[in-house]
Amino acid sequence: MLSFSSCWNNARHSDGEAMIDEILALGFRHIELSHGMTITKLPGIRKAFQAGKFTCSGVHNFFPSPVEVMIDAPDAYEYTSHRSWDRKRAMEMTLQTLELAAEFRANYLVLHMGSVPLNPKKYTKRLTAMVADGKQHDPSFIKAKIDFVKKREKIAPLYYSRAIDALEQLVVKAEEFGVILAVESRSRFEDMPNEREMLHLQEHFKDNPWIGYWHDFGHVQLKHNLGLLDHPDWLRRIQPHIIGGHIHDVEWPARDHRTPFCGTLHYPTLLPFFPQGCPIIWELSPTRKTEEIKNALEVWKRFFPERMP
Repeated sequence: MLSFSSCWNNARHSDGEAMIDEILALGFRHIELSHGMTITKLPGIRKAFQAGKFTCSGVHNFFPSPVEVMIDAPDAYEYTSHRSWDRKRAMEMTLQTLELAAEFRANYLVLHMGSVPLNPKKYTKRLTAMVADGKQHDPSFIKAKIDFVKKREKIAPLYYSRAIDALEQLVVKAEEFGVILAVESRSRFEDMPNEREMLHLQEHFKDNPWIGYWHDFGHVQLKHNLGLLDHPDWLRRIQPHIIGGHIHDVEWPARDHRTPFCGTLHYPTLLPFFPQGCPIIWELSPTRKTEEIKNALEVWKRFFPERMP
């Protein structure tokens, strides 16, 4: 199922139906309702849904945004936070999102699980800047990367346990609402879970059909570009747990959410790991132009007709 995320045009609209109509005009009929949505758009989205204009492939947490958060901030509240109030608020907002996902007959809910408390400016952003300067083979880069991995490994177990605890609670409601919890791969190595933790997480819930893995092509490619993993090899290892994915391209080394075919990803290598019929969602930056997206969709149709609705 090919679908399109509302993150592309959400900020340009005050009316939810107009937002839906703009996506439909691109040539998509399945839509993922994404984070950053103000509650005022819900009536228009409901109107479009009830009129049969679109089907909702899935929802991205938090939907809608917490009323007290004035910007698009899906990580405003984390299950891993050291603040108990933040963890409580994250759970409340997720339960509300699950209820709305069921209302829109969504198949899945994409989740960010949180992070470990390391400053990205000192770690992921520093490594990215070194790669951009062509220093990925320098001893200084290799040392910085190893030090980063060791530091994260030392402090991560507490935050991993908080993520597992949150999922243990949420999966009960997910089953009740009939919505799969899709734990997303993230772009920063500070985020939870990393790939080793993701494998452990999926093994922990291996007998529960209401939790699975959500692959973000761009996020994983960013870590591939830092030498933290190999993108195809990672897909090979996680393949049994794949629910679907967010697809967007990457301009070297770290500009993601580009339109497909405008960057460095080689889709014929990556897409075969995904089950036929699973949701593949175009999740694009609001800066991407309408004609660019339409042209890319035509290319997609030619190369991957089996991935069309």
